Amino acid sequence: MHNAFGWTLGEWLAAYRSGTITPDLLLTLATQYPADDNAWIARVQPQQLAAQLAQLSERLAAAGGDMTKLPLYGVPFAVKDNIDAAGWETTAACPEYAYVATQDASVVQKLRAAGAILMGKTNMDQFATGLVGTRSPYGAVANSFNADYVSGGSSSGSASVVARGQVAFALGTDTAGSGRVPAGFNNIVGLKPTKGRFSNTGLVPACRSVDCISVFALTVDAAEAVAQVAAGYDASDAYSRANPNTAPVAVGAAFKLAVPATLEFFGDSQNQAVFEQAVERFKALGAVITAVDFSPFKELADQLYFGPWVAERTVALEGMLTTRPEAINPVVRGIVENGLNYTACDAYKAEYLRAELSRRINDSLAGFDALLVPTSPTLRSLADMALEPVRYNSQFGYYTNFTNLADLSALALPAGLRTDGLPSGITLLAPAWHDTALAHLGKRWQASLDLPLGATERYLPAPTSTVQAPGCVRVAVVGAHLSGMPLNFQLTTRNAVLVEQTRTADAYRLYALPGTVPPKPGLAKADSGRPIIVELWDMPIARFGEFVAEIPAPLGIGNLLLADGRSVKGFICEPWALADALDITEFGGWRAFIASRG
Repeated sequence: MHNAFGWTLGEWLAAYRSGTITPDLLLTLATQYPADDNAWIARVQPQQLAAQLAQLSERLAAAGGDMTKLPLYGVPFAVKDNIDAAGWETTAACPEYAYVATQDASVVQKLRAAGAILMGKTNMDQFATGLVGTRSPYGAVANSFNADYVSGGSSSGSASVVARGQVAFALGTDTAGSGRVPAGFNNIVGLKPTKGRFSNTGLVPACRSVDCISVFALTVDAAEAVAQVAAGYDASDAYSRANPNTAPVAVGAAFKLAVPATLEFFGDSQNQAVFEQAVERFKALGAVITAVDFSPFKELADQLYFGPWVAERTVALEGMLTTRPEAINPVVRGIVENGLNYTACDAYKAEYLRAELSRRINDSLAGFDALLVPTSPTLRSLADMALEPVRYNSQFGYYTNFTNLADLSALALPAGLRTDGLPSGITLLAPAWHDTALAHLGKRWQASLDLPLGATERYLPAPTSTVQAPGCVRVAVVGAHLSGMPLNFQLTTRNAVLVEQTRTADAYRLYALPGTVPPKPGLAKADSGRPIIVELWDMPIARFGEFVAEIPAPLGIGNLLLADGRSVKGFICEPWALADALDITEFGGWRAFIASRG
């Protein structure tokens, strides 16, 4: 196979931009996918690939030849076969259901517009009903580490082709954990966005009110980059939502994680050992770990399959149940037919319970940066799964089924290899719209590991320079808003996160303003100045206006030049207020001046 197998998204982009490769490489790559690989339901045909490459050339020309304007230029990807791609058949792993899509799903259209190249449609648990990867007429997708074990589902094929490096990323879906369990079983990253962050237009529904299209990648960096392209409000999807941009976009050096007070592994001591090691590693990274009551999470999780919520799957398959019930996988059909046993009254009672439990769950997570759980409590062999298909599937969802019902965001991460060589994963969960903060913490976690990427023999590339998170304003503070100072709460209560301490360019002077309570400095540009110590904080963009509104005259917010050439928003002072102020530039920063006063 070509050495591009196993490249991360960043490595693909770097190779294109350096001229090391051209998109024609994908023509060769497509011929090297194993013909008998049942992770694929459909592979790209030569004429389809040629057409995509021609479109890519046109997009690059329209961008003036600037590849950076196409953030996924030439990057190969796959989609789960319940997501539409124009000209491709959508089967949802049921040949009798199949139809040829006339247009791309909204997310696929966005990814292709950014330059990504679709290499195929992937296998799945039929109609996205299952966490196992075995309920498909195209065959069970094997675990990428040991073919005797399950791959996880329902997004089995998408996880498998990413884990084995055949594409840089893939789309899955997640209703009960289908974007996380396969990630945990295959040692890759699974990003489950906030409900409505990605449009579901062009997705065959499983449970329409809670479905999420998800992203699989080898690295958190890659998953986040794809999510930034795929996200956005879409009026054609009644469940699409606009990001309010009020949630934190990063996690501080010292952070707080909740863990279930009582953990369940169903006798799987190997998964338990990996999770316990992960907790200790997080402590070493600066986490404060606190146990929380997991009972409301468990009670809500049970509702998805063992209560009236299963009727939403029945609605999604109503036509097939009426006209072609024999075409549905027997296990899937048994699950979906259960929805016929509930009444409208049962459904309303279930919704009331969901709302109550969701409120309890979100209240319990207040004050924490994330909830840390095993992605799955256990892993089973294909032989085991054949004996107990429903029971073991239910075990896989122990830490996942509640997530979308409670409106949480989630990020599944590799955690380590068990003593038998199989992977085990962890998941970070947080309230809606905390996706970017989870990715920030996830990158820190992944950088701390010495694990191969997926089932490849490649490792995490050297980190690149830190990029400011989207959806925030980077603010430089110089005085009373510094960490530990009297007004720092005006930042922290608005979910701002400390990024770094640095210095301004050597063109500023610092003054102590008379009569201010609490004492405040004024920073002003000058012909003769020196670098002044500042802190940089990332604040959610929707909270920035509130923050600025509290700043009294003569202070204001302007553009500050930093010593390394960056320009950020920061505190400035009107010149008229400096005539009676004490010049304290020689101290080099506000803390040193305050310390000099005893």
